[in-house]
Amino acid sequence: MQTTTSPAAPKAVKPRSRYRSLEFVLGAVLTGVMIVLVLASGWLFPDGGESMDLTARLMAPFNSAAHLFGTDPLGRDVLARVIVGGKISLLVGFASVLGGALLGIIMGLIAGYYRGFWDMIVMRFADVQLALPFILVAITFIAILGGGLFNVIFFMIISQWVQYARLVRAQVLALREREFVLAARAFGVRDLAMIRHHIVPNLLGPLVILMTLNVANNILLESSLTFLGLGVDPMIPSWGGMLADGRTYMQTAWWVSVFPGLAIMLTVLGLNLLGDWLRDRLDPTGKI
Repeated sequence: MQTTTSPAAPKAVKPRSRYRSLEFVLGAVLTGVMIVLVLASGWLFPDGGESMDLTARLMAPFNSAAHLFGTDPLGRDVLARVIVGGKISLLVGFASVLGGALLGIIMGLIAGYYRGFWDMIVMRFADVQLALPFILVAITFIAILGGGLFNVIFFMIISQWVQYARLVRAQVLALREREFVLAARAFGVRDLAMIRHHIVPNLLGPLVILMTLNVANNILLESSLTFLGLGVDPMIPSWGGMLADGRTYMQTAWWVSVFPGLAIMLTVLGLNLLGDWLRDRLDPTGKI
């Protein structure tokens, strides 16, 4: 008697896998759209969002195609200033993360690979810095050196290298005892070559995750510092500066603050979703 076998049923997609895909798509769309708009802001708004029309001041949103998001107290287009202001927030976010990661990686490699005296110096300095309140250090730093874009980026670099150093040190302490590292050392591989070819490639996964999440965090920090008057020049369009400018008009012109706040929220949400997706992809212990 001939038996027939039914075709194999397709494997069901795990709910977690579907969630990861949605997480990546949503994060990539939110982040990508914001980056594209910011990069194209010079072409979209050649005036940099600085054109004033006092006859159209505090125009409500969605009432005019020329001012889709309304206007601010000086008659400037809110949509233009939101997109142009994204340059500052994204520049601070990415530049401070790259600088902090570079400094932290170097210090963490020195502490974790060479240990001993260098480990003690780097880690004790890191412990002291972690014990200082962030906002107090920010106020002191800005009071001494002044505000401005460069000083904000520099402050974030020197205040955040510690977390990268601690992460790298912990990873290096584990990697330096692995078999492939011991074998390379037995073959006489020099320290610099060992770090470059065997240590650093194994650090990229955790570092990329932390850097992605910290870009979002630094965008929030820059906006908070600028809102408090400790950030970039108030004359330069930025999301934090727009929030500060619109706080006195919340009851009469809510759109002046709400739209830059939404831009911050959506950008940070997109970056956090990408960071979570990267963590699931690169961290094998987080996979289900």
